[in-house]
Amino acid sequence: MQIAIELPEDFVHFQGERAVQQDVRLSYSLWLFQTGRVTLAKGAQVAGLDIYDFMTACKERRIPIIALSENDLLAEIDG
Repeated sequence: MQIAIELPEDFVHFQGERAVQQDVRLSYSLWLFQTGRVTLAKGAQVAGLDIYDFMTACKERRIPIIALSENDLLAEIDG
């Protein structure tokens, strides 16, 4: 499926159409993952990345890939 958005011509020309497409896909997939709408694997698929590159993108933007509360983590440690 394709979705079209309008961006200023000079902006797209400056960065290149392909780079803008990749940035938009990555930003959208990171947002979907961060808000809990998709899993890590699905976020990677939407971004067009393998899961390791998607995890790296999350790390670069300080988006946690494992969402455990302190209590959940302590419960896991205590077993």
